[in-house]
Amino acid sequence: MTTTAHDLDAHNLGRCFHAALVSGDWPAIRSMLHDDATWTLPGDNTISGTVVGANAVVERAQKIASYGLSFELLHVLVSRENMALSLHNTARRPDAVLDEYLTTVCRLRDGRIAEIETYLSDVPGMNAFFV
Repeated sequence: MTTTAHDLDAHNLGRCFHAALVSGDWPAIRSMLHDDATWTLPGDNTISGTVVGANAVVERAQKIASYGLSFELLHVLVSRENMALSLHNTARRPDAVLDEYLTTVCRLRDGRIAEIETYLSDVPGMNAFFV
């Protein structure tokens, strides 16, 4: 029997989302999202703002990953109905360093992600890195 996003509890959904992000398994991420999913990021840079639609969420994940980030999972946090990923993201380019802590809050609906909102420790650092 194949496990789908619909079969996962919130904690395992968070772990699977992180694993898919790290491995670049974009179809797996897509399967965890509702078609009308949104993702909101703070700041004023190439990945900031809100994207709407599961494909746009996957494209944003691909874009973030294309910058060579290391996504260290610190914790999967769950509430009664939702989950959040506590992460330490790092990356380095010749002209910029990213070293930020963040929480990505995922609001769930029927076992899949409906909304993502990311909270950052260093918005100016993110703005400088994602140019």
